[in-house]
Amino acid sequence: MMTILQSSSFLNSVASTSSNYSCKRGLIRATINIPRIKTSKISLPNLQSVHEQDLISYSTIVKNDNLVEIQLSPATTRSHMVNSPDPLVIEKLYAIKEAVADRVEMHRNVGEQRSQWNSMLLTSINGITLAAATMVGIAASTGAEGDSVLGLKMSSTLMYLAATGMLTIINTIQPSQLAEEQRNATRLFQDLHNQIETTLSIGHPSSIDVKEAMDRVLSLDKAYPLPLLGVMLEKFPSSVEPAVWWPQQRRRRQTKSVNNWNGWNNKQEEEMREIMGVLGRKDQEEYIRLGEKALKLNKYLAMSGPLLTGVAAIGSAFASHSPHGSWAAMLGIVGGALASVVNTVEHGGQVGMVFEMYRSNAGFFQYMHESIESNLRETETERRENGELFELKLALKLGRSLSDLRNLAAASSLKEEHLDEFASKLF
Repeated sequence: MMTILQSSSFLNSVASTSSNYSCKRGLIRATINIPRIKTSKISLPNLQSVHEQDLISYSTIVKNDNLVEIQLSPATTRSHMVNSPDPLVIEKLYAIKEAVADRVEMHRNVGEQRSQWNSMLLTSINGITLAAATMVGIAASTGAEGDSVLGLKMSSTLMYLAATGMLTIINTIQPSQLAEEQRNATRLFQDLHNQIETTLSIGHPSSIDVKEAMDRVLSLDKAYPLPLLGVMLEKFPSSVEPAVWWPQQRRRRQTKSVNNWNGWNNKQEEEMREIMGVLGRKDQEEYIRLGEKALKLNKYLAMSGPLLTGVAAIGSAFASHSPHGSWAAMLGIVGGALASVVNTVEHGGQVGMVFEMYRSNAGFFQYMHESIESNLRETETERRENGELFELKLALKLGRSLSDLRNLAAASSLKEEHLDEFASKLF
C-alpha cells in the first residue's frame, strides 16, 4: 500500500513539473504537410526515336581512389559509332572470300586435269605414230602383195590420219599452256583470299574494299577463263602482250598518317622512279623478248607435227616393194619418226607452258610498274599507300632487301641505260 502511494505521488510531482515547464517555455507544435503525388502513365521511347536522338554515354574512371563518372559528348559517341565496322560490309567480304576460295579449288582441279591431258595425249599420239611407222616398214619389206600387206598399209594410213587430227586439236588448245594458266589463276586467287583475310582481321573494312575485291575477282575471271570454247585465250597471238589480271588502278581513299608525308620523301620518290625505269627497260622487256622466241618455236612445232604425219599417211598409202613404192615407204617411216620427235619436243618440253610463263612474268613486272606509277602520280601523299610499307612490299616481291633495293636505285641513276642488273632476283 505504501508503494502504491509513493508511485502516485511521484507521478503527480512529474505532472506538476511538466505543467510548470509548459507554462514557462510554451507549447511547441510541428505540422508536416505531405503533398499528394499524382501518378500518371510513363511512355518509353521506341528504338527508332532513341537512334534519332543524340546519344550520351558515361565513362567511369578511378581518380585518387575515388570513382569519377565522366559524361562523353554526343560528337564523341557518334565518332565511335562511325569508326565501328559495318556488319553488312563484313558479310559481303565474307561472301566474296567464300567465292574466291571456291575458285581456288576449281582452278586447281582444272589445272591438274589439263596437265594430265598433256601427258596422256603425248603418250597416245606418239604410240600411234610409232606403231604406224612400224607397220609401213613391215609392209615395205614384204616382197609379195597380198591381203596382209594391204591391211598393214590401210591400218598405218588410218593411224597416221588419226594422229594428224589429234595433233591438230592438241596443238590448237595447247594443254600445257592451259595448265599453266590455271596454276597462275590458282596462285592469284589464293593471294586475293589472303588479302581479304588480312582486311577482315586487322582493318576496318568499308564499301570501297568490297568494290575493289569484286573488281579483282572479275578481272581474274576474264584473264584466266575456265571454259575452252568461245572464251579460251589465243594460243598463237600476232604479238606478245603481258598478261593483265588486275583492274584499273583507282584513286586511293585518304588515310590518316602520323606525319603529313605518309612515309614518303623526295629521296624515296626518286628511288621509286629509278626502280620503275629498271623494271620497264630490263625485266619486262627481257621477258617479252623471250616470250616472242618461245612463241615462234611453238608455232613452228605446231605446224610441223600434223604436216609430218600427213606426209607419212600419204607415203604409207603408196608403200610397196617397187622402186617408187620404196620412196613412199621411206616417207611413211621417216615422217612418222620425225613427227614423234616434234611432238615430244613441243608437248613433252611444254613449250606452250614456257610461253605462258614468260607472258605472265612480263605481266607481273607491268603490274609492279603501274603500282609505282599510280602512287607517284598521286599528289596528295595521304591518298598514297604508306611509303615505308610500299617499299617493303616491293623489296619482297623483287627478292631484295631494303638496302639492296636502294643500291639498285643508286646504280640505275648513275648508269641508266648501261645497267646490266635486273630488278628482280626471283626470276
